Order: sequence, then structure tokens, then C-alpha cells
Amino acid sequence: MSGGAKVLLVAVVIAMVASVFHKTESAVTCQLVVSSLTPCTSFLIKGGHVPKACCNGVKSLYKDADTVTDRQTACRCMEQAALMLPGINIDHATDLPGKCDVYIPYEISPLFNCSTVQ
Repeated sequence: MSGGAKVLLVAVVIAMVASVFHKTESAVTCQLVVSSLTPCTSFLIKGGHVPKACCNGVKSLYKDADTVTDRQTACRCMEQAALMLPGINIDHATDLPGKCDVYIPYEISPLFNCSTVQ
């Protein structure tokens, strides 16, 4: 998997969680990020149907990452997880938020920097 594909996966998922501003407290961990997104693996590699469990995980993570710290933690965890997941298709990663009815207010870029997450 190219470095760009890894970064794009991170950007897709962080974009989903970065625009959440309504919850008061949560503690996002790498374990939570991985368990939330593991059901998405087959879609991110092969495309096709997005499993319901994947969208449930995406939506749950989107809701849980409610502070700047949580969103930056999630971003870094996804960055690490992407390094261990070969074969991610950039187009499938880009499509994931919309397929799960999670809409983000900005363009996803393969050059995403976790420290810029607000």
C-alpha cells in the first residue's frame, strides 16, 4: 500500500470524526478506533457493499470523538492502524463517509496532518 493510500484512510476517518462538537466528555483510545473501524476492512480493500457493522462503527466513532484531543488521538491511531492494513483502495476510502451517511464539511486529502484537527 502506498503512503498516500495510508494517509488517505486516516484522512477519511478523521474527517468523519473531526466535525463533531456536541458531546461533553469521552476518551477515544486506539482500541476504540480499531474496534470501530475493523468491520470496514473488506470495503476499504475490495469495495462493494459497506457492511452495516462498518457504518455503525463509523457513526459511533464520529459521535465519540467530541474534543480536539479525542479527534487528534483518533487521527494518530488511524494513522498507525493504516500502516498495518495493506491494500486499501483510495477511492473506497474516499467513498466511506457518504456510504455511511456521515457528511463532512471539507475535502478529504491524502496529505492530512493530525495536528491540524480541531
